[in-house]
Amino acid sequence: MECISDTLLGQVKTLLLATDGSQFSEGAMQEAFFFSQTCLAKLIVLHVVPAKSESLQAANFALRQGQEALSPYFDHIRTMAQASSADLEVVVVSSGSPAKTVVEQARLRQADMILMGRHGKAGHLSRLVGKMTSEVITQGFPQVLVVPSEAGLTGAHVLVAVNDSPNSRQAVQIAIRLSRQSKTFQQMTILSVLHKEEEREETEGLVRSFCEQARTEGQITACEPLVVAGEIAQTIVATAKERQADMVVLGGSGKTSLSKLLLGHVTENVIGRAHCAVLVVTAQDDAEDQPSESTSTAS
Repeated sequence: MECISDTLLGQVKTLLLATDGSQFSEGAMQEAFFFSQTCLAKLIVLHVVPAKSESLQAANFALRQGQEALSPYFDHIRTMAQASSADLEVVVVSSGSPAKTVVEQARLRQADMILMGRHGKAGHLSRLVGKMTSEVITQGFPQVLVVPSEAGLTGAHVLVAVNDSPNSRQAVQIAIRLSRQSKTFQQMTILSVLHKEEEREETEGLVRSFCEQARTEGQITACEPLVVAGEIAQTIVATAKERQADMVVLGGSGKTSLSKLLLGHVTENVIGRAHCAVLVVTAQDDAEDQPSESTSTAS
């Protein structure tokens, strides 16, 4: 039986919440529990303890220290799970490559989506978004949702930022799927930021075609095609706020070093400055797997 969700996340069977135990994860935590309760999705709460040494003994010691330090936090999570009847698994991992390990654990445990919090609204991007969040996004997992501490996903309007790339097309597909699986999804805006004025006609045609696809394949009639000239990240953030979007969906970075640098910078800016949650989508033929080693415990 298909689950029709009361949130914008749609149908997800397994969620992995990567948390550092700080207040910055609170928005993602609340949404994860709400969705787990609504759709009976399994919730995996993952904490990665950075291991600065390659020694197995040192890694195990760091793991024990991390578990002890966050023991009250994990007890709080288990109490929340018990109160909401959530199917919960808490996993603590020690790793020299935390971001890679988050993605490896998500793949190993067949998670449909990784949820993460973000840092505050001011300062350098490494503080604005958070180093872990930023690095996880570059690993190419299919869906990574970053939720500000004050944001929720119970609204009705999704903005999809697109260009003519496989990841953008996948972002549109994901948004269409969510429109079929969410009770709250009512309106979609498909936005492309114009680089050169001479590209306007082609870009408008692309955005209109995406909107037509959304109307045909999704459960939605209100789809606004929008082409705006300006700086990419700033335009996406401003448009989402002006139209009171509840979530921004955008494609991740591409395969080449240049596209990773440029699109990665745009993604970080959008995540760090958007008033709402941001879902980063990566087409799997454009993702790269990079294994790492880790020590873990689960409960």
